[in-house]
Order: sequence, then C-alpha cells, then structure tokens
Amino acid sequence: MSVIRVGKQHKKRLAILFIVLAGVGITVALAITAFSENMLYFFSPTQILAGEAPQNRVIRVGGLVSNGSVKRATDSLKIDFEVNDHVNTIPVQYTGILPDLFREGQGIVAIGRMQADGTFLADEVLAKHDENYMPPEVASALKETKSNQGI
Repeated sequence: MSVIRVGKQHKKRLAILFIVLAGVGITVALAITAFSENMLYFFSPTQILAGEAPQNRVIRVGGLVSNGSVKRATDSLKIDFEVNDHVNTIPVQYTGILPDLFREGQGIVAIGRMQADGTFLADEVLAKHDENYMPPEVASALKETKSNQGI
C-alpha cells in the first residue's frame, strides 16, 4: 500500500486555487445581486390587481390613461389619473411635471411603487413620442388583455 504525500508546493497551489475560486464566486454572487436589485419589472393593471406585483419594489406599470381621469391639484404639482389595459384600471399619483405628450387615451409607462391602498405612486411618467409608437411592454400587455377578454 502506497501513501501519497502532498508536499508544501502542492498545498500552496491548492490554497491559491481555492482563494481564486472563492474570489470569483463572491464576485459573481455580488454581480447577480446588484443586477437583480436594479431590474425594473413591467406589470399591466390586470397583473397588478391579480397580486403579481410586489409591494416593496420599484416597478413599471403601463397602459392607457383613462379618459376623464386626470385631476390636477390647484396648489401643487400633484396629479392623479388612472391607467387601464382595456380590462382593469389602477389609480396613479404623481407629483411633478408631466411630459408634453401626456394626455388622456395616451399610452404611458410609469415608474414607481405600489402602495398598500392599491394606488401606484409614480416617481416618473413616460409618454410615447409619436402617434405610431407605443412602448413594447404596453403594446403587448394591451394586446394580451384584449385577446384574453375577446375584445
């Protein structure tokens, strides 16, 4: 029976290899964590009302601004409006200056957080830039809800 002896040189190489592998593993784990924290997930009003959207995370919501829903505060930049996907509607609150192209019936994407009361608190509102363009997420969400409802 033979005994394999590992010399000091082999132990050093093994230790260095272990340290390099641990460093690479930690770097990959940190990169994945940072990437997942910075993702902005898109949800339609139907998905939000179904409970698919997280309450404590920044998300994007998109759809059409409901006709007759825009209400501007007289003493501040606060604006309340509703976003719909032809099936469901959610209320949105925004404080700030809206894009020039924002109007009722317009496709928009709002970035912000869902509140416990079911209102979406927007930090930013984006509107389509011409009559022929709609953000891809909004267009696909509207198409999906139309096909699901037979509209």
